[in-house]
Amino acid sequence: MLVQLQYLRAVAALMVVYFHAILQLAKVNPAVDATAFLYGETGVDIFFVLSGFVMWLTTSGRAMSPSDFARRRIRRIIPLYWLATLFSAAVALVAPSLLKSTVFDLPHLIASLMFLPWANAADPSTITPVVVPGWTLNYEMFFYFVFALLLPLSEARRIPAMFAVFAVILIACRLLPETTATRFYGQPIMLEFLAGVVLGWLYGQKVLLPNRWAWAALATGFVFLFVNEALMPPESRFYAWGIPAIFIIYGAVSIDFSRLPVLAWLNYLGDCSYSIYITHAFTLAFLRVASDRLPIGILQQPLLFVVLALVLSSIGGAIVHEITTPRRKVAVAGRPPA
Repeated sequence: MLVQLQYLRAVAALMVVYFHAILQLAKVNPAVDATAFLYGETGVDIFFVLSGFVMWLTTSGRAMSPSDFARRRIRRIIPLYWLATLFSAAVALVAPSLLKSTVFDLPHLIASLMFLPWANAADPSTITPVVVPGWTLNYEMFFYFVFALLLPLSEARRIPAMFAVFAVILIACRLLPETTATRFYGQPIMLEFLAGVVLGWLYGQKVLLPNRWAWAALATGFVFLFVNEALMPPESRFYAWGIPAIFIIYGAVSIDFSRLPVLAWLNYLGDCSYSIYITHAFTLAFLRVASDRLPIGILQQPLLFVVLALVLSSIGGAIVHEITTPRRKVAVAGRPPA
């Protein structure tokens, strides 16, 4: 089992939680210069490269129809996401003051449930769904859609076909009149999925880095990920943040983690990473509301707030994971859980 992918899932999810916790802290305590500690958005780039890698690895060498692939993805993604979306919409309708980034808007809600890019009614300048972190799932589901359509092709033709399809999409979005869809799908961040697919192919061909270089690639990737996040804007994320993420994934899968002790808690958080990612916005909203109700200053301490955000988001995600995933599938040796 590629336990290192579980570790990376956990780390990426907690990076995103930390990033949003810092943003929330700036609202709770405006006196704190939160931007000086604003890191973790790049966890999304790790997720995207990792997603392409896992999709290739879990379908390579297996007879899988597009419908079977779609059924697996839908079963994993939709139930929790729809539940979180409907819950957020209900809160926005009944108690709008509790959510700062969501207002109830029926077209926006329908688009969110259908994974369609839509301007957020609370902030029309952003293309985000009702559950704001779900913007990444809009990309994920589009990638799954294209990936599923190309599954009938032979593996030798599948990767070139994916590059061709995404190249056409990106070029078309730049040439067509600007709309919400062309703005959203015209972002080169989608190429991070393709980079993960290529890494999955390299892993399947056993084209891996020597152990020493693998550890160097892993460490270098994380160093440049944090450095570039501080220096480069999100508009340059495909190469400034995506390339370090590629180094991280390629370095990690090249290392034989079977010779190392398993970090059970981190492995488990990897299992819970999707639940943590989807539900952490509710945990942060709870902390923000609690900071208004508790005696002045208790939750305005930056370190305490961030630690509570990470711990409670992990606990909340784990509880939701256990409720929504009663039976955990065991990964086949050499393949991560899909």
